Amino acid sequence: MPLTIEPLPVKLRVADYLTLDELGAFDAYGKTELIEGEIVYRNAQHRPHARIKSRLYRLIADTLDYIGSDLEALIEGSIAMPPHNVPEPDISLTAEPEGKGLIPLTSLALVIEVADATVKNDLGRKRRIYAREGVPEYWVVDVNRAVIHQMWRHDGDSYTEQREIAFGARIAAATIAGLAVEMNTL
Repeated sequence: MPLTIEPLPVKLRVADYLTLDELGAFDAYGKTELIEGEIVYRNAQHRPHARIKSRLYRLIADTLDYIGSDLEALIEGSIAMPPHNVPEPDISLTAEPEGKGLIPLTSLALVIEVADATVKNDLGRKRRIYAREGVPEYWVVDVNRAVIHQMWRHDGDSYTEQREIAFGARIAAATIAGLAVEMNTL
């Protein structure tokens, strides 16, 4: 390590985080994520958040079955994004739902965060991480504003294409052929 005149934070790596988690280091905190090498506590999910997540999951899973997609929707699966990120989005669409360990980054087609208290973080820090790591499409379901922020076509740590879809309207995935859900049931 180089000599420094100011204290520098130490970022945990994915392997460090998984080892500490396995040893029970975070048990007292409930759910956590590793974001940019920092252990981040996750809030309890209140009914509006849980209800919307559950309904959106069902809509997406049913649509994937209907269109015969090889993708599967998973709820709260942790994603391996070495060296310093293990986010746990509300819903992720993966081509590799089977297997041990974390969801492989390369298997992701869409990541969805449902947000009431965390909108700023989900549209800021997490958006940059998902774009930088190459997640093809990212949705943030803004519970309070009743809109979905849809983003795709990543470039560096941003998405170059985006739109807002109001609850009550139909949203079609920009990167997954045939995936569209009617948001009037949220």
